[in-house]
Amino acid sequence: MHNSQLIRGIDEELIPQLGPVKNQQSADTDNQDEAKNCVETDTNTDPWPGYRYTGRLRPHYPLTPMRTVPSDIQRPDYADHPLGMSESEQSLKGTSQIKILPAEDIEGMRVVSTLAREVLDIAALMVKPGMTTEEIDHTVHLACTARNCYPSPLNYYNFPKSCCTSVNEVICHGIPDRRRLVDGDILNVDITVYHNGFHGDLNETFFVGEADEGAKKLVQTTFECLMQAIDSVKPGIRYRELGNIIQKHAQANGFSVVRSYCGHGIHKLFHTAPNVPHYAKNKAVGVMKPGHVFTIEPMICEGGWQDETWPDGWTAVTRDGKRSAQFEHTLLVTETGCDILTRRLDDNGRPHFLNQI
Repeated sequence: MHNSQLIRGIDEELIPQLGPVKNQQSADTDNQDEAKNCVETDTNTDPWPGYRYTGRLRPHYPLTPMRTVPSDIQRPDYADHPLGMSESEQSLKGTSQIKILPAEDIEGMRVVSTLAREVLDIAALMVKPGMTTEEIDHTVHLACTARNCYPSPLNYYNFPKSCCTSVNEVICHGIPDRRRLVDGDILNVDITVYHNGFHGDLNETFFVGEADEGAKKLVQTTFECLMQAIDSVKPGIRYRELGNIIQKHAQANGFSVVRSYCGHGIHKLFHTAPNVPHYAKNKAVGVMKPGHVFTIEPMICEGGWQDETWPDGWTAVTRDGKRSAQFEHTLLVTETGCDILTRRLDDNGRPHFLNQI
């Protein structure tokens, strides 16, 4: 998830991968609560009559109720706020000072980033035709709580779900619902978890079933944009330089770069300085120093870069209805370069889509 200008149940084969649960009684209670949140019917209500969609995707309402998190799991300050506001973030709004994390905070970020990666890898197993993004969200929620993590998106400025699922023309912040994924879709799953006072954030774009050549080129190029930017991260580099690298590679392949959303600092706060735009000739403030932790998360589009937001206040879509892809890592600036804190631990760190080609 990034800074903005601002079930039928889980497949049985996935349950062992959700990790240890604290005790069976609490697990049974959680499962009963989850069952109440499931929508079994196929009825669909258009929530915004008269709204002119930019592409073919439609929301599938009603949404299931907001999921609950066991009370013994540590919660961020916005979790119980009626408007989902983070007072700790609001207190620093407008500042461009970038925090240099001490060693104990860096260790906290390593732990939470590894947990976030585990959750995304579980979500990846759910991506297939016929699955709903609601079911993916259900799995993500249980995977978070099984790891004693709070799913950071949940109630963040009243976001209603535990992860973001962005399909086809959705750029970011898609709300999981009951639409079934179909063969040929592309799907971004954006995971952030909160553990022991820290947030870890990453996302990947997946192919649903067989991808066409246009989707393959878009997703491959988007991943390359992220990795080329990461390759430049080291002390002394200006944050504004990352957008030049990303846009150069995107444009060379015939794509555009979203301008309304950016990467961000992250640690005890979900979103904080620095802002990390992904487009060229931006005016980002700051120079990388050891101990900085932030995300890079380029959103690359087949057509134009312009976006608009659905009436839900969250779902950002391309204005021309063409597809958009995204990848994200949380990074730590070191003395000589950077560590990718959310790097995949198996398959030599390769993203999942490379195994789908």
